[in-house]
Amino acid sequence: MTQKNPETRAMRIAIAQINPTVGDVVQNLAKAREARADAAREGADLVIFTELFISGYPPEDLVLKPAFLKACLQAVEALAADTADGGPGLVMGFPRQGERGRHNSIAVLDEGRILAVRDKVDLPNYGEFDEKRVFVAGEMPGPVNFRGIRLGIPICEDIWGDLGVCETLAESGAEILLSPNGSPYYRGKVDVRHQVVLKQVIETGLPMIYANQLGGQDELVFDGASFGFNADRTLAFQMSQFESAITVTDWRGGPDGWRCTNGPMARLPEKEEADYRACVLGFRDYVNKNGFKSVVLGLSGGIDSAVCAAIAVDALGEERVRCVMLPYRYTSDESLKDAADCARALGTRYDIVPISEPVEGFLSSLAELFEGTDEGITEENLQSRTRGTILMAISNKFGSMVVTTGNKSEMSVGYATLYGDMNGGFNPIKDLYKMQVYAIADWRNKYMPPNVLGPSGEVIPQNIIAKAPSAELRPNQTDQDSLPPYPVLDDILECLVEQEMSVEEIVARGHDLATVHRVEHLLYLAEYKRRQSAPGVKITKKNFGRDRRYPITNRFRDR
Repeated sequence: MTQKNPETRAMRIAIAQINPTVGDVVQNLAKAREARADAAREGADLVIFTELFISGYPPEDLVLKPAFLKACLQAVEALAADTADGGPGLVMGFPRQGERGRHNSIAVLDEGRILAVRDKVDLPNYGEFDEKRVFVAGEMPGPVNFRGIRLGIPICEDIWGDLGVCETLAESGAEILLSPNGSPYYRGKVDVRHQVVLKQVIETGLPMIYANQLGGQDELVFDGASFGFNADRTLAFQMSQFESAITVTDWRGGPDGWRCTNGPMARLPEKEEADYRACVLGFRDYVNKNGFKSVVLGLSGGIDSAVCAAIAVDALGEERVRCVMLPYRYTSDESLKDAADCARALGTRYDIVPISEPVEGFLSSLAELFEGTDEGITEENLQSRTRGTILMAISNKFGSMVVTTGNKSEMSVGYATLYGDMNGGFNPIKDLYKMQVYAIADWRNKYMPPNVLGPSGEVIPQNIIAKAPSAELRPNQTDQDSLPPYPVLDDILECLVEQEMSVEEIVARGHDLATVHRVEHLLYLAEYKRRQSAPGVKITKKNFGRDRRYPITNRFRDR
């Protein structure tokens, strides 16, 4: 770093947009050291890591364990010792035990020591965030003097909230703002982040670097897309989304403050591409970070299982994915062909396990008990539960995680069978409505995502996309026998779930009153099923689970 005079100050700042694992302090420390070494080779003066990097984010109740906090502190102290070599300093996120309680903190490391520690002031407690449960708020921070430059370091929500953290830093003499973040993906989130940072840039008159975490953690996907804005509101640099990177940016300080003189301008994916890549990243990290060697899923010949199979192959490679067709008397020849064609296009192993004998066995065992009753949903669910049992048996025998394949439309209205098609360890499309599933299928057939292991070209047969969806649990069945058309259903559900609109407002959009009431009733009624469903990638602004916590016992209806 050169500082010949105030007119020619320069600083090279690296942003470590990499993928930590919650709880794996040893490996996260190793990744931090590797990133620092990469940045040092590029001549960086400072490396910014993301929020709570050393512990992984969000660590949730792990921070209640003193042994865990001690391990995180020891890792930070080890990194501090590394900086005695004269290489880059570090901004490192970690949880720490303070005098008043546990803090979400950053440490600035240089000269072989911890130069300063700053604590997060604004603790988010909404949606997927629950930080007030495990952390206490820090005091208003002042700038940190790093090699003669006054750095303001607001942590994530400190720039999103209204507590005035950035203004305080600016008034205290900060020259540039560096914000470590753990901001999960949802559709359109990058634009939201840009607006949040621009607001702070305008109010403080300071440039800001926004460093965001990468990787999947349970239901959350952290998409990276780190960026910076100059004080004049121009985009200083933009890093890639869904991709690991150590990116070096050059900054020059003059009479008018600091400005980025060199940084990447990566292309960011839009809509279906972003959703698809989020599903792949979230699925890959869930499987790999939890130590599963392979996965198995029921391939029915329908759109949902086909898209899940494509995501699995793109995430893990064909050799780690096993597809199983589980036909019964109502399974059409068309579905048999479509499933086989899909498995062939993806290159996966494909097995056929007929379920007639076990289903008929159940029916025979229950014949006396069911005598005098009409055949109906019970017999349909027996088919689904038989398939679920077989898939779980394959999982137990070979150690493969079962992939469950229901979409958000089905999960919303309970069009799914507990201990049947809901069986599984993870669902990559859980937060995609049915029409969005069709949209990403069409996109994947046309485009090859970067950094995937699957084949190019059409991986989901067109007939799967074109035909009417059906559970095939009775003769000539289609989903629309039981549900409104999916474009109608999805719009009503998005109004109810994402936007919390009233029935009156939804009807004003042109929907039938009776249909809206029915969908609302089904939505509330299915809460007990959703509580027992597998986790899945968060794609929308309000997913089931972390973002939407409704009571199971609930008699409210909007009449």
